[in-house]
Amino acid sequence: MNCTYLLKCADGTLYCGWTNDPEKRLAAHNAGTGGKYTRSRRPVEMVWVEHFETKREAMSREAQIKRMKRSEKLKLIGEGKPGKEKEK
Repeated sequence: MNCTYLLKCADGTLYCGWTNDPEKRLAAHNAGTGGKYTRSRRPVEMVWVEHFETKREAMSREAQIKRMKRSEKLKLIGEGKPGKEKEK
């Protein structure tokens, strides 16, 4: 299962990515091996996840979210209720 996710970093910023294993990816981000951006902003918390059938769909959604304003991302998190997963 592929998914797009949003992380909340320790400094309050948001990071968007995609993966096929959210738990493993979160662990990698918190270990400092998940991404250059999150490396210096640990710990991070996964606050939103959306599942997709294909990698292409997940990557497309990631690109869409990365073009959003911060306020739109915060609204998305609020609608997704942090800690809950949204099935697609």
